[in-house]
Parts: sequence; C-alpha cells; structure tokens
Amino acid sequence: MLTRKQMDLLRFINDRVARDGVPPSFDEMKTALDLRSKSGIHRLITALEERGFIRRLAHRARAIEILRLPDNLDAAPREGLRVIDGDRADPPAGARPVSEAEPRGEVTDLPLLGRIAAGEPIEAIADEAPEVAVPGAMLSAQGRHYALEVKGDSMIEAGINDGDIVVIRETAEAREGDIVVAQVEGYEATLKRFRSKGDMILLEAANPAYETRVLPRGSVSVQGRLVGLIRMY
Repeated sequence: MLTRKQMDLLRFINDRVARDGVPPSFDEMKTALDLRSKSGIHRLITALEERGFIRRLAHRARAIEILRLPDNLDAAPREGLRVIDGDRADPPAGARPVSEAEPRGEVTDLPLLGRIAAGEPIEAIADEAPEVAVPGAMLSAQGRHYALEVKGDSMIEAGINDGDIVVIRETAEAREGDIVVAQVEGYEATLKRFRSKGDMILLEAANPAYETRVLPRGSVSVQGRLVGLIRMY
C-alpha cells in the first residue's frame, strides 16, 4: 500500500511523462507536492523504487522510469487523510482543530486517519476517514487532534492494546518519556515512548519482547503526542 504522498508523486510523474515525454524535475515535484525541501522528494522516490513502481537510471538527468502503476491510481483522491508527512510545516491532512470540531460539548468527533504500529513500524494511511467520538476532556483547549487505530502489542505495559484507538495531539515537539507518533526514515510511523541521548533518538517499547530502537536524530520526526485512549469491548 502506498501512502497518499507516494501516490500523489507517482501520479504526478506519470502525468508529466505522458504529457512531456520526460519526468518532472525534483524542484517541480517539490512544488507540486507542497514540500519544503527536496529531501522529502528523495525519500518518496526511494520508497517508490523500493516498492517496484519506478526505477532510477544512473548517469542520466531526470532518469526515472515508471515500471508499474497501482490499480487504484485513478480512483485515489489527490488529497487525502494521512498522518506521516514529515516535510510539511502544517499538520497532517484531516487533523481537526478543537475550535472546528463539532459538536462542541461533552463529545467531539475526530477523524480516524489510519493505523499506527505498536510493534514494528508500518505506514499509517487511511483510504477513507471515518470519525470516532472522543470525550472532550481528552482534548486540550488549543491544537489539532486526530485518532489512530493501534496495531500490535509493543505498548501493552503502558496500557495500550492492539485494536485500541489513540487520540493524538499534533505537535513536532516531545518531552522525555512522552508516548508519541514517530515518523521513521520519512515514511514509516510507529507509536513509542520518546527518549533522547545526545544525537540519537530512542523509541522505547513498553513490552520486554521488543528492543528499544536507537536512531539518528535526523531520521526521526515527531508527528504528535498521545493524549487519550479509547477501547472497544
């Protein structure tokens, strides 16, 4: 499964090749996807290449060859709801400010943007965005919030089980010990406890069966902080 940004980039490259006979430049890709830097495009290109959708040809300018397209490329919306997008200054598409949430009162409906791994990182992406009712007491007075479904058991000793719905406040900052949505290597997301040590970030599980992941600071970006949990029985 492709993330929304990967799908958007693949569609843009395909459209430009069909129109002009050559792929777009990295600057054109960056502008089309509204990213702040070309490093985000490099990560998306790498992800598409690893998944077998494109191939980069050595020693040639704009040398990107499309190998295959997903079946749902035409049907997929051009702007979707996703969580993991570390190159944008704005929050994940679909995250809702408390001031815009309806109804205002004891319960607020938040978009359920996708799934988040409590285990090995997976891509967090939702093709559709149903809503989930969240008690207003879970939400801070300001800021954008969204919900994610947990997959995996690495956070069970923190009281977070497979199938739980976590409520996330969008933020790029984390304090020691916060449970966060962490984006890894530009396109994977996981729910872990945040620690830092020098130039390294530690993503700590709450299950002794899982090892703490130690990663360079530049390869991890915080997408949000856990503020609530909903469990269905």
